[in-house]
Amino acid sequence: MNQQPAVLRYSLLFVCWFLLAMQTLSASTVSNIEELVKAVRDGAEDSVIEISAGNFELNAPLELKSGMTLKGAGMAKTIITHATTWKPSTERLPLGEMRPDEANADAYLIRLPKKAANITIENLTLRGPQMHGAIFAVSNQNVHLHHLRIENVLYSGIRCYYMTNSRIHDCEFIGAGGKWKRGGLPGIDGGTSGGAIFATWMSDTEIANNRFTFGKPDRRPGKSGGHYGVKGRGGKRIHIHHNTIGVNFSIEFPFEGNEAMEIDHNVLHGVVSIPKHGGGKVLAKNQRSFHIHHNYFTTSYAIEFPRNNVEIDHNLFDFQVDQDGGNLISGFGGVASPGPAWFHNNLVSNPGRGVIWNERAFGELVVRNNHIVTRTTATPRTEGLFGIGGNDFSKTKIIDNIIECRGQPRPLLRNAASYDAEIMNNQLTNVSDTDRYRNAQTETDAGPTAPLVFKCGAQGEFTVNGWEFAATMDTDD
Repeated sequence: MNQQPAVLRYSLLFVCWFLLAMQTLSASTVSNIEELVKAVRDGAEDSVIEISAGNFELNAPLELKSGMTLKGAGMAKTIITHATTWKPSTERLPLGEMRPDEANADAYLIRLPKKAANITIENLTLRGPQMHGAIFAVSNQNVHLHHLRIENVLYSGIRCYYMTNSRIHDCEFIGAGGKWKRGGLPGIDGGTSGGAIFATWMSDTEIANNRFTFGKPDRRPGKSGGHYGVKGRGGKRIHIHHNTIGVNFSIEFPFEGNEAMEIDHNVLHGVVSIPKHGGGKVLAKNQRSFHIHHNYFTTSYAIEFPRNNVEIDHNLFDFQVDQDGGNLISGFGGVASPGPAWFHNNLVSNPGRGVIWNERAFGELVVRNNHIVTRTTATPRTEGLFGIGGNDFSKTKIIDNIIECRGQPRPLLRNAASYDAEIMNNQLTNVSDTDRYRNAQTETDAGPTAPLVFKCGAQGEFTVNGWEFAATMDTDD
């Protein structure tokens, strides 16, 4: 009896030694392109391939096996690119957005086999410029991509279909996602867009602490110069947080029935586009298609609607007076959306055309506890702050807001029918149409219900403190 604890202890020590030994045996270090190609081609599943510092020029994609780890010596030290002789055709660009078999999987530096799982790529640079992208993946789960620099590719940095239970974090995307117009000429806009991360039917995945920036000006035929950050077609339970996205379309998830998408603590220098014809599926009241909160927005054309079950709260929308071409929320389409949507506890500085404009009716819209400050814009803008389409405004509420028009007076509403909305307990300054609604006052305080203070951007590099936005002194979040 007294020997059992000792036997158990030695058994555990043996198991630990065995597992460590197996991990050591399955790891290999490579220092040139021949060794790298051989290690990936001949390596066993679950092996770790460590790549020394240096440039590695491929002639064909590396195809990783399930469980493999590809580990560089550092983002700025290990660089995987292509030989000058490897130049895939651009005939299949732009590619079909929904079908992986329409893409050229041989035009990426790294390819994940269909249904391969538990793959990690870390601590290195993946660089074009002749590749469609850096990583191509179909039906993979438990993929871990981190501390990567992906730069200067033709279409999409990471192009994945049906990826689930994965993480993409602490990466840099430089010129890694843009529009492609087949046969286009330099400087011509339009075409179908890729994205630094372009995910079709992604689920249960985290995208965090990444930085997205434009690359060098691109004058090659076929490229129009537009850049997209995170783009998706269909997404469920994706958490996009603490990213700094400095491209003109920051996040785009149009069309499909997205559910439980959370976008928070990002610095967003471009639009978040989430439109769905007719608003899409109506979820239960406690569910969200998108929850957009604690972000810092800088572009007056900030969010595209309509989408049902969207909550937008605790954001700082900080626009310049000479950037007055957009509505903060813009809704297009010829079909009314049943809603609901909630816009609350936001700070809005200098909305251009207005705060919310929706071409068709939005069945249930609640705008509450926001502080909105307008100033005379470059144009100057004189239209109403809310232009809400439709005829039935029984479920539209504009309540408990502080709205100040400094300089140029502006009306609250843009169209006659919307004066039937519930307008109550707003604190209005220099608003020009107050004679057209009652705005009954209550004992409830107007404006945000608590101070707006949070860190945002990659690694929490910036702090929002009320109306102020500044670099964070202490980046511990």
